[in-house]
Amino acid sequence: MILTRRHALGAAAAVALAMPAIGRAQSFPSRPVRIIVPYAPGGGADTVARMFAPALQEALGQPVVIDNKPGAGGMIGDDLVAKAPPDGHTLLIGAFAHAVNPSLHRTMPFRTPDDFAPVSLLVVVPELLVVSPTFAAKSVAELVTMAKAQPGKLSYASSGNGSAQHLAAELFKLRTGTDIQHVPYKGGGQAIIDIAAGHVPIFFGNMSAAWPHAKAGRVRALAVTSPTRSPAAPDVPTLAEAGVTGCEISEWNALLAPAGTPPAVIERLHKEIATIFTAASMRQRLADVGAESVGSTPSELAAFLRSEIAKWADVVKTANIKAD
Repeated sequence: MILTRRHALGAAAAVALAMPAIGRAQSFPSRPVRIIVPYAPGGGADTVARMFAPALQEALGQPVVIDNKPGAGGMIGDDLVAKAPPDGHTLLIGAFAHAVNPSLHRTMPFRTPDDFAPVSLLVVVPELLVVSPTFAAKSVAELVTMAKAQPGKLSYASSGNGSAQHLAAELFKLRTGTDIQHVPYKGGGQAIIDIAAGHVPIFFGNMSAAWPHAKAGRVRALAVTSPTRSPAAPDVPTLAEAGVTGCEISEWNALLAPAGTPPAVIERLHKEIATIFTAASMRQRLADVGAESVGSTPSELAAFLRSEIAKWADVVKTANIKAD
């Protein structure tokens, strides 16, 4: 009799504990959805968020507000979402930096994947290896040959220490056994201008930003860092096709919610996001600028984040990359 009563009390307690989560899931969304972009307006993450927000708003039947909270390498925006009520009404646009910052800034308390519930990987954007139009190397093989013949003499530009462009070049150096000097800039815009002018010969640029310059002939494209060729530049080989394997890198954006968000809310969000990002119109809009529309499942995103964090922690350590 006592055992039966304990079971009944335990069941009642479990139901009581589950009620708040069930209520949140059933009422979602009950008010505007706020998407935190932890970077300044106009950047890649902000652009992606504003591309899909109108469609998500229509699907959810509630306003979707983009809120830029730049600062501290993304930490300010991350904290806002990690501490928000886990009900799906406050979301985060995650980016490549989220996988790299913890290994680059070991003394800073960056948030980890455990602080968030994965919703979907939205887009991936490869890097484009470009060189100055007057640079002697016309292919990746010629570039590697030149670099090996002149260790420490060639240089590459990046959009800053610890950026995706910096890491792409360092990974390239590791895979090819070359020694090429780093010239960091404060942004990719000035870097590509100096590449076009011949001040620095080599640059791994974000495909969306670098391809228009290559298409116009201001720089020469040698390869893309994606596993397959970019639909925007089908004549440009991948690095693997050019003879450099194990050098795949893409910038990316993902949608995350606070840890503890009810599975039913995550599933609703994923369903709508997957519909948006698998639509032919969205795929084409992104392909036109060298990006790939994904719309992954939550579990696929979780596995992707673990893989990215481990990959770049190894590269940062092996190449002895410093943030400053």
